[in-house]
Amino acid sequence: MKTKNKLMLGAALAFALPVTAAYAADPELIVFDWAGFEDENLLTAYKEKHGDIPTYAFFGDDDEAFQKVASGFKADVAHPCSQMVSKYRDAGLIEPWDVSRIPNFGEISPRFLKSSIFKDDTGVWYIPTDYAYTAIAWNTTDVPAEDVASLAVFHNPKYAGRISLPDNTDDVWSLALLATGVSDWTNVTEEQFQAAAAWLRTAHENVVAYWADPSELSQLMAGGQVQVAWSWNDSIALMREEGFPVGFQRQAAEGAASWFCGYVNFKDAPGSEDKAYDFINSWLDHRSARGLLDGFGYAHTNDVAMAEIPAEDLVAADVSPIDTTLLAQTPIDPAMRDRMLEEFEKIKAGF
Repeated sequence: MKTKNKLMLGAALAFALPVTAAYAADPELIVFDWAGFEDENLLTAYKEKHGDIPTYAFFGDDDEAFQKVASGFKADVAHPCSQMVSKYRDAGLIEPWDVSRIPNFGEISPRFLKSSIFKDDTGVWYIPTDYAYTAIAWNTTDVPAEDVASLAVFHNPKYAGRISLPDNTDDVWSLALLATGVSDWTNVTEEQFQAAAAWLRTAHENVVAYWADPSELSQLMAGGQVQVAWSWNDSIALMREEGFPVGFQRQAAEGAASWFCGYVNFKDAPGSEDKAYDFINSWLDHRSARGLLDGFGYAHTNDVAMAEIPAEDLVAADVSPIDTTLLAQTPIDPAMRDRMLEEFEKIKAGF
């Protein structure tokens, strides 16, 4: 089975089955993860040592994952994106990693560990592993490039009923804030919040569907229902593998968003702590950078591993450096994020 097809199957299972449904393998380590990340190309070193990959339980989005764990679901490690780590820390659900047991920790680019939420005098609470972008995906056959030169395309009546946005609080607010002139969301004013909310309400009128996972968006675009979307890299990778004419505009006039995700280590976890370290060391193994790029269209936080990949491969996957405004989806005040989540739910409901 091709990796990207496996990603699509995994995503479908994540939404079709309860969270306790898992990819059962090594029973001594339970990984709570986005569907599709049970990819053996990310876990070569782990499988070499233990003969199998860990057992996986899947979630569909960050908010769902946190609520499950906060309600008592037990796993050994989980894969939240950066803006969620403070919630896990504040709830007392995680413990620091012992980086002396992670030989390649020093190869992680320092820019991913700048926040005191991730690393402080009490330890390293988060191991960043993967990053990419959220930007404009468009059907290059039907949509001229000049139409996607600006985020205003999401308000363009020409594409009414042909637009899809992510069913994801962080991604839709990164879009709305960029579109209204905000590139740093760590201190959003009331005026900026209201302007972005108003922008989203107008965009909502053009939306035919809010996509929940990359395979859903790729199907919407391949089927002709959607011509323009706010997308992650992996949707683009899926469509290109199938020969669909899709572009990824990361340099719109107002900019694009960047995000990164990584792993937390749960306190009082049920499985093997030694295997949790074998797992994260497998992720930081240089071979995983190639697996991540080929299987997901994402870049690895391990700069040394990324330097081993030809520059033209990074350009082809749309993870090469770009000269544009970037809104980094770094941690924000949890109260503001909760407000964004509540407002987004109102907007989707038509209020």
